[in-house]
Amino acid sequence: MKEHLPISCTVKNMPVSATLGINERSNAMIKAGKKVYKLGLGQSPFPVASPVVQALKDNAHQKDYLPVRGLKELREAVAAYYSKAQGLSFTEDDIIIGPGSKELMFILQLVYEADLLLPSPSWVSYAPQAALTGRKVCWLNTERDNKWLLTPDTLGAECAKEPGRARLLLLNYPNNPTGYSYSPAELEALAKTARRHNVLILSDEIYGEVNHDGSHVSIAKFYPEGTIVSGGLSKWCGAGGWRLGTFAVPAGLRKIVDAMAVAASETFTSVSAPVQYAAVKAFTPDSRIENYLFHSRKVLKALGTYCADTLISAGAKLVRPDGGFYLFPDFSPLKEKLSAQGVHDSSAMCEKLLEETGVATLAGGCFGRPEDELTLRLSYVDFDGGAAIEKSEQLGRDAVLGDDFLREKCKNTVEAIDAMGAWFRK
Repeated sequence: MKEHLPISCTVKNMPVSATLGINERSNAMIKAGKKVYKLGLGQSPFPVASPVVQALKDNAHQKDYLPVRGLKELREAVAAYYSKAQGLSFTEDDIIIGPGSKELMFILQLVYEADLLLPSPSWVSYAPQAALTGRKVCWLNTERDNKWLLTPDTLGAECAKEPGRARLLLLNYPNNPTGYSYSPAELEALAKTARRHNVLILSDEIYGEVNHDGSHVSIAKFYPEGTIVSGGLSKWCGAGGWRLGTFAVPAGLRKIVDAMAVAASETFTSVSAPVQYAAVKAFTPDSRIENYLFHSRKVLKALGTYCADTLISAGAKLVRPDGGFYLFPDFSPLKEKLSAQGVHDSSAMCEKLLEETGVATLAGGCFGRPEDELTLRLSYVDFDGGAAIEKSEQLGRDAVLGDDFLREKCKNTVEAIDAMGAWFRK
């Protein structure tokens, strides 16, 4: 073969996804015998809900290719789920199933020619996907003191620059990397601005079911004609490796579903048949799944509170998270002390933190923030979620999950956060 292969410049100049990269590096360090706390990759710590596991076993024999848009029964179940959970009106024809919501997002950008509007900070793969599809990325600034939430004024100001230009706003909440969410009033105000400027919203609600109080509201309630709702099994059902994502698209935008189906037919064909049959169970009301979700949220809320409070006491600027399993602390108040240690940007901070404490995190720069801002993202997921849920169930729904519970059942994460707190105080 030729020494210089004709690889696309777009891909050649891209690193591997930051979240996957830190996970691979952490695993390599652990294999080499080092103690590493894996707070880099955002993977659910909980096992797949048992009724869904049983459904997969029961359907392991399913071997046929399924329709490109997804199994009919599954699309019906997803539409019914959104009706029950959010009061949204979708039919099976509005739903498309993909091998993870990540793939569906890529295909949407492939078929829909529009600028991508991204609040900063945003998940690491949104902007690279836009680059791969040749779309322009417009970063929308947010403020730490407003919980890094996008405001209608910021959205409106960007849209006013070139009226009439096609735009796709990617709104993710509860948010990765911040852990924060929007109130219904905030969503309604954003929806009014998006409608006024004819902005299509892709609402990434993959963490909706792990809103810590179970109070997630979809922006599609306020802008149903212009919002695509993205979901899947990875975060609330613990099934990231199963690779199943869902898009719910307004009936008036059926051409988008048609175009995505064409692209899917020439790429992934269809999602794994056994996984789709099992997913029907995941989206069907079941008291055991509701109990699983209740205790998952309870554990995450208690642990998120502990982690936030510990880092706040060490000098970080942040507030307690609303959902998911992420924190995005800003250590700018410690800038002078860190600078004296040779730490001048977020990448250097995370590198030194990993070297000296074994805690793996990601720099805020990976999420669209300035390198010198001294922000980082951590995923408080390095614990046995199955054991934590089991203990929470034994204690009962009304029990308070205090520090003793966290130190016993979320040991690695608590040790990691304590080590971080001590390092920053030093």
